[in-house]
Amino acid sequence: MRSKTGFNACLRRAGTASLLLLSLLAWQRGSQPAWAQATTPPAQGAACDRGAFRVIVDVGHTAEAPGARSARGALEYDFNLRLATLIEHKLVAAGFEKTVLLVTGGAKRKSLFDRAARANRSSADLFLSIHHDSVPDSFLEKWEFEGEEHTFSDRFPGHSIFVSYDNADFAGSLEFGRLLGLALKAHGLRYTPHYTERFMGHRQRQLLDADAGVYRYDQLIVLKNTRMPAVLLEAGSIINRDEELQLGSSERQSLIVAAVTDAVESFCASRHPRAPHQAARRPAAATAAKTALRPAAATASPVKR
Repeated sequence: MRSKTGFNACLRRAGTASLLLLSLLAWQRGSQPAWAQATTPPAQGAACDRGAFRVIVDVGHTAEAPGARSARGALEYDFNLRLATLIEHKLVAAGFEKTVLLVTGGAKRKSLFDRAARANRSSADLFLSIHHDSVPDSFLEKWEFEGEEHTFSDRFPGHSIFVSYDNADFAGSLEFGRLLGLALKAHGLRYTPHYTERFMGHRQRQLLDADAGVYRYDQLIVLKNTRMPAVLLEAGSIINRDEELQLGSSERQSLIVAAVTDAVESFCASRHPRAPHQAARRPAAATAAKTALRPAAATASPVKR
Protein backbone atom coordinates (compact mmCIF):
# COMPACT_ATOMS: atom_id res chain seq x y z
CA MET A 1 0.00 0.00 0.00
CA ARG A 2 2.80 2.38 0.80
CA SER A 3 4.48 1.57 -2.49
CA LYS A 4 1.34 2.35 -4.49
CA THR A 5 0.79 5.58 -2.59
CA GLY A 6 4.37 6.66 -3.23
CA PHE A 7 4.00 5.85 -6.90
CA ASN A 8 0.81 7.95 -7.18
CA ALA A 9 2.54 10.84 -5.41
CA CYS A 10 5.35 10.69 -7.95
CA LEU A 11 2.82 10.79 -10.78
CA ARG A 12 1.11 13.80 -9.21
CA ARG A 13 4.44 15.60 -8.84
CA ALA A 14 5.40 14.79 -12.43
CA GLY A 15 2.03 16.00 -13.66
CA THR A 16 2.35 19.23 -11.71
CA ALA A 17 5.83 19.82 -13.11
CA SER A 18 4.57 19.20 -16.63
CA LEU A 19 1.71 21.64 -16.17
CA LEU A 20 4.10 24.25 -14.82
CA LEU A 21 6.40 23.78 -17.80
CA LEU A 22 3.52 24.01 -20.28
CA SER A 23 2.21 27.10 -18.51
CA LEU A 24 5.64 28.73 -18.67
CA LEU A 25 5.94 28.00 -22.39
CA ALA A 26 2.44 29.35 -23.01
CA TRP A 27 3.20 32.49 -21.01
CA GLN A 28 6.41 33.05 -22.95
CA ARG A 29 4.59 32.69 -26.25
CA GLY A 30 1.74 34.88 -25.08
CA SER A 31 4.15 37.58 -23.98
CA GLN A 32 5.55 37.87 -27.50
CA PRO A 33 3.99 40.40 -29.87
CA ALA A 34 1.81 38.92 -32.60
CA TRP A 35 4.36 39.64 -35.31
CA ALA A 36 7.02 37.63 -33.46
CA GLN A 37 4.72 34.61 -33.27
CA ALA A 38 3.91 34.84 -36.98
CA THR A 39 7.43 34.49 -38.32
CA THR A 40 7.67 30.71 -38.44
CA PRO A 41 10.37 29.41 -40.79
CA PRO A 42 9.36 26.86 -43.42
CA ALA A 43 9.80 23.20 -42.65
CA GLN A 44 13.23 21.95 -43.54
CA GLY A 45 13.24 20.37 -46.98
CA ALA A 46 10.00 22.11 -48.03
CA ALA A 47 9.88 22.61 -51.81
CA CYS A 48 8.93 25.89 -53.44
CA ASP A 49 6.68 26.17 -56.50
CA ARG A 50 8.98 28.68 -58.20
CA GLY A 51 7.11 28.75 -61.47
CA ALA A 52 3.92 29.94 -59.76
CA PHE A 53 5.52 32.48 -57.39
CA ARG A 54 5.43 36.09 -58.59
CA VAL A 55 8.03 38.58 -57.32
CA ILE A 56 8.05 42.31 -58.04
CA VAL A 57 11.58 43.78 -57.88
CA ASP A 58 11.05 47.52 -57.62
CA VAL A 59 13.76 49.94 -58.75
CA GLY A 60 13.74 52.69 -56.12
CA HIS A 61 13.27 56.29 -57.35
CA THR A 62 13.13 57.42 -60.98
CA ALA A 63 15.43 58.95 -63.56
CA GLU A 64 13.65 62.27 -63.01
CA ALA A 65 13.84 62.01 -59.20
CA PRO A 66 16.99 59.89 -58.75
CA GLY A 67 17.26 59.92 -54.96
CA ALA A 68 20.52 60.45 -53.08
CA ARG A 69 23.94 61.23 -54.50
CA SER A 70 26.94 59.13 -53.62
CA ALA A 71 30.19 60.38 -52.10
CA ARG A 72 31.56 60.67 -55.65
CA GLY A 73 28.47 62.24 -57.19
CA ALA A 74 26.82 59.15 -58.69
CA LEU A 75 23.03 58.85 -58.63
CA GLU A 76 21.27 56.43 -56.31
CA TYR A 77 18.86 55.53 -59.11
CA ASP A 78 21.74 54.09 -61.15
CA PHE A 79 22.83 51.91 -58.22
CA ASN A 80 19.22 50.79 -57.69
CA LEU A 81 18.63 49.95 -61.34
CA ARG A 82 21.86 47.98 -61.63
CA LEU A 83 21.29 45.89 -58.49
CA ALA A 84 17.57 45.32 -59.09
CA THR A 85 18.29 44.12 -62.65
CA LEU A 86 20.87 41.65 -61.36
CA ILE A 87 18.35 40.37 -58.79
CA GLU A 88 15.67 39.93 -61.44
CA HIS A 89 18.03 38.03 -63.74
CA LYS A 90 19.15 35.76 -60.91
CA LEU A 91 15.60 34.99 -59.78
CA VAL A 92 14.50 34.18 -63.33
CA ALA A 93 17.53 31.93 -63.78
CA ALA A 94 16.65 30.21 -60.50
CA GLY A 95 13.20 29.33 -61.83
CA PHE A 96 11.15 32.30 -60.59
CA GLU A 97 9.97 33.02 -64.12
CA LYS A 98 7.19 35.39 -63.07
CA THR A 99 9.64 37.86 -61.55
CA VAL A 100 9.02 41.39 -62.87
CA LEU A 101 11.42 44.33 -62.79
CA LEU A 102 9.33 47.38 -61.95
CA VAL A 103 10.67 50.69 -63.31
CA THR A 104 8.64 53.87 -63.02
CA GLY A 105 9.17 57.43 -64.21
CA GLY A 106 8.08 60.91 -63.28
CA ALA A 107 7.96 62.92 -60.08
CA LYS A 108 8.83 61.19 -56.84
CA ARG A 109 5.48 61.14 -55.01
CA LYS A 110 3.39 60.27 -58.05
CA SER A 111 5.73 57.43 -58.94
CA LEU A 112 5.37 55.95 -55.44
CA PHE A 113 1.60 55.61 -55.77
CA ASP A 114 2.00 54.40 -59.34
CA ARG A 115 4.36 51.55 -58.46
CA ALA A 116 2.17 50.38 -55.58
CA ALA A 117 -0.89 50.36 -57.85
CA ARG A 118 0.93 48.46 -60.59
CA ALA A 119 2.20 45.91 -58.10
CA ASN A 120 -1.33 45.39 -56.76
CA ARG A 121 -2.72 44.87 -60.27
CA SER A 122 -0.14 42.14 -60.87
CA SER A 123 -1.38 40.00 -57.94
CA ALA A 124 2.23 39.49 -56.86
CA ASP A 125 3.23 37.24 -53.97
CA LEU A 126 6.09 39.49 -52.86
CA PHE A 127 7.22 43.09 -53.39
CA LEU A 128 10.89 44.01 -52.87
CA SER A 129 12.03 47.61 -53.32
CA ILE A 130 15.75 48.21 -53.90
CA HIS A 131 17.44 51.36 -52.60
CA HIS A 132 20.86 52.64 -51.48
CA ASP A 133 21.21 54.77 -48.37
CA SER A 134 22.57 58.18 -47.40
CA VAL A 135 22.56 60.17 -44.14
CA PRO A 136 20.85 63.32 -42.82
CA ASP A 137 22.47 66.54 -44.05
CA SER A 138 23.81 67.31 -40.57
CA PHE A 139 26.28 64.42 -40.88
CA LEU A 140 27.70 65.44 -44.25
CA GLU A 141 31.28 66.59 -44.72
CA LYS A 142 32.97 68.07 -47.78
CA TRP A 143 35.81 66.61 -49.80
CA GLU A 144 37.27 66.92 -53.27
CA PHE A 145 37.15 64.10 -55.82
CA GLU A 146 38.57 64.43 -59.35
CA GLY A 147 38.71 68.20 -59.04
CA GLU A 148 35.12 68.61 -57.87
CA GLU A 149 33.67 69.19 -54.42
CA HIS A 150 31.36 66.49 -53.05
CA THR A 151 29.83 65.56 -49.72
CA PHE A 152 30.39 62.33 -47.79
CA SER A 153 29.90 60.65 -44.44
CA ASP A 154 31.98 57.62 -43.56
CA ARG A 155 29.74 56.81 -40.60
CA PHE A 156 27.04 54.13 -40.54
CA PRO A 157 28.09 51.55 -43.13
CA GLY A 158 25.81 48.58 -43.69
CA HIS A 159 22.41 47.69 -45.08
CA SER A 160 18.96 48.07 -43.51
CA ILE A 161 15.57 46.45 -44.06
CA PHE A 162 12.21 48.15 -43.59
CA VAL A 163 8.63 46.92 -43.24
CA SER A 164 5.35 48.71 -42.50
CA TYR A 165 2.74 47.85 -39.86
CA ASP A 166 0.17 49.25 -42.27
CA ASN A 167 0.89 46.72 -45.01
CA ALA A 168 -2.01 44.37 -45.74
CA ASP A 169 0.17 41.39 -44.80
CA PHE A 170 2.49 42.70 -42.12
CA ALA A 171 3.27 39.22 -40.77
CA GLY A 172 4.38 38.14 -44.24
CA SER A 173 6.41 41.32 -44.69
CA LEU A 174 8.22 40.74 -41.42
CA GLU A 175 8.75 37.07 -42.23
CA PHE A 176 10.46 37.88 -45.54
CA GLY A 177 12.37 40.78 -43.98
CA ARG A 178 13.77 38.42 -41.38
CA LEU A 179 14.65 35.79 -43.97
CA LEU A 180 16.41 38.43 -46.07
CA GLY A 181 18.33 39.84 -43.11
CA LEU A 182 19.50 36.41 -42.00
CA ALA A 183 20.52 35.52 -45.57
CA LEU A 184 22.57 38.72 -45.86
CA LYS A 185 24.16 37.91 -42.52
CA ALA A 186 24.98 34.38 -43.69
CA HIS A 187 26.79 35.91 -46.67
CA GLY A 188 28.97 37.98 -44.35
CA LEU A 189 27.10 41.30 -44.60
CA ARG A 190 26.11 43.44 -41.62
CA TYR A 191 23.21 45.80 -41.07
CA THR A 192 23.61 49.29 -39.66
CA PRO A 193 22.15 49.86 -36.16
CA HIS A 194 22.19 53.66 -36.26
CA TYR A 195 18.48 54.01 -37.06
CA THR A 196 17.73 53.20 -33.42
CA GLU A 197 19.72 56.18 -32.13
CA ARG A 198 18.02 59.33 -30.83
CA PHE A 199 20.34 61.55 -32.85
CA MET A 200 18.52 60.36 -35.97
CA GLY A 201 15.58 62.56 -34.94
CA HIS A 202 12.48 61.96 -37.07
CA ARG A 203 14.43 59.30 -38.98
CA GLN A 204 14.76 57.14 -35.86
CA ARG A 205 13.11 53.74 -36.35
CA GLN A 206 11.99 50.87 -34.16
CA LEU A 207 14.16 47.78 -34.58
CA LEU A 208 11.79 44.83 -34.86
CA ASP A 209 14.42 42.13 -35.26
CA ALA A 210 17.87 42.75 -33.81
CA ASP A 211 19.29 39.58 -35.34
CA ALA A 212 18.19 40.25 -38.92
CA GLY A 213 18.22 44.08 -38.91
CA VAL A 214 14.55 44.68 -39.72
CA TYR A 215 13.13 48.12 -38.92
CA ARG A 216 9.61 49.48 -38.77
CA TYR A 217 8.83 52.32 -41.19
CA ASP A 218 5.07 52.74 -41.49
CA GLN A 219 5.00 55.82 -43.70
CA LEU A 220 6.65 54.37 -46.82
CA ILE A 221 4.01 54.35 -49.55
CA VAL A 222 5.42 51.38 -51.43
CA LEU A 223 5.22 49.32 -48.22
CA LYS A 224 1.88 50.43 -46.75
CA ASN A 225 -0.12 50.68 -50.01
CA THR A 226 0.85 47.30 -51.44
CA ARG A 227 -1.53 44.40 -50.79
CA MET A 228 1.14 41.70 -50.66
CA PRO A 229 4.14 41.24 -48.32
CA ALA A 230 6.44 44.20 -49.02
CA VAL A 231 10.00 44.94 -47.94
CA LEU A 232 12.40 47.78 -48.72
CA LEU A 233 16.11 47.02 -48.77
CA GLU A 234 18.68 49.78 -48.36
CA ALA A 235 21.58 47.77 -49.78
CA GLY A 236 24.23 49.96 -48.16
CA SER A 237 25.43 53.52 -47.76
CA ILE A 238 26.64 55.15 -50.98
CA ILE A 239 27.50 58.35 -49.11
CA ASN A 240 30.18 56.34 -47.29
CA ARG A 241 33.29 56.54 -49.46
CA ASP A 242 34.51 52.99 -48.86
CA GLU A 243 31.12 51.37 -49.03
CA GLU A 244 30.25 53.21 -52.23
CA LEU A 245 33.14 51.44 -53.95
CA GLN A 246 32.14 48.10 -52.46
CA LEU A 247 28.51 48.50 -53.56
CA GLY A 248 29.71 49.22 -57.09
CA SER A 249 31.76 46.02 -57.20
CA SER A 250 30.56 42.76 -58.71
CA GLU A 251 31.65 40.93 -55.55
CA ARG A 252 29.31 42.85 -53.23
CA GLN A 253 26.49 42.79 -55.75
CA SER A 254 26.83 39.02 -56.11
CA LEU A 255 26.58 38.57 -52.33
CA ILE A 256 23.41 40.65 -52.14
CA VAL A 257 21.84 38.93 -55.14
CA ALA A 258 22.59 35.49 -53.69
CA ALA A 259 21.10 36.49 -50.32
CA VAL A 260 17.93 37.82 -51.92
CA THR A 261 17.53 34.61 -53.95
CA ASP A 262 17.99 32.45 -50.85
CA ALA A 263 15.42 34.51 -48.94
CA VAL A 264 12.88 34.40 -51.79
CA GLU A 265 13.22 30.63 -52.06
CA SER A 266 12.67 30.16 -48.31
CA PHE A 267 9.72 32.53 -48.30
CA CYS A 268 8.20 30.84 -51.34
CA ALA A 269 8.51 27.45 -49.64
CA SER A 270 6.51 28.72 -46.68
CA ARG A 271 3.92 30.57 -48.77
CA HIS A 272 3.69 28.65 -52.04
CA PRO A 273 4.85 25.08 -51.44
CA ARG A 274 5.02 22.64 -54.32
CA ALA A 275 2.48 19.82 -54.06
CA PRO A 276 4.08 16.35 -53.93
CA HIS A 277 2.31 15.31 -57.15
CA GLN A 278 3.13 18.52 -59.00
CA ALA A 279 5.20 18.11 -62.14
CA ALA A 280 8.64 19.68 -62.26
CA ARG A 281 7.98 21.41 -65.57
CA ARG A 282 7.24 25.13 -65.51
CA PRO A 283 4.04 26.67 -66.89
CA ALA A 284 4.35 27.38 -70.60
CA ALA A 285 2.59 30.73 -70.20
CA ALA A 286 5.04 32.01 -67.56
CA THR A 287 7.28 33.85 -70.00
CA ALA A 288 4.33 35.44 -71.80
CA ALA A 289 2.79 36.60 -68.51
CA LYS A 290 6.07 38.10 -67.39
CA THR A 291 6.49 39.97 -70.67
CA ALA A 292 2.97 41.37 -70.42
CA LEU A 293 3.58 42.66 -66.89
CA ARG A 294 7.02 44.18 -67.45
CA PRO A 295 6.91 47.97 -67.95
CA ALA A 296 8.20 49.07 -71.33
CA ALA A 297 10.73 51.35 -69.62
CA ALA A 298 12.37 48.45 -67.79
CA THR A 299 14.88 47.86 -70.55
CA ALA A 300 15.68 51.53 -71.12
CA SER A 301 18.93 52.94 -69.83
CA PRO A 302 18.71 55.64 -67.14
CA VAL A 303 20.38 58.10 -69.54
CA LYS A 304 17.61 57.75 -72.11
CA ARG A 305 14.74 57.85 -69.65
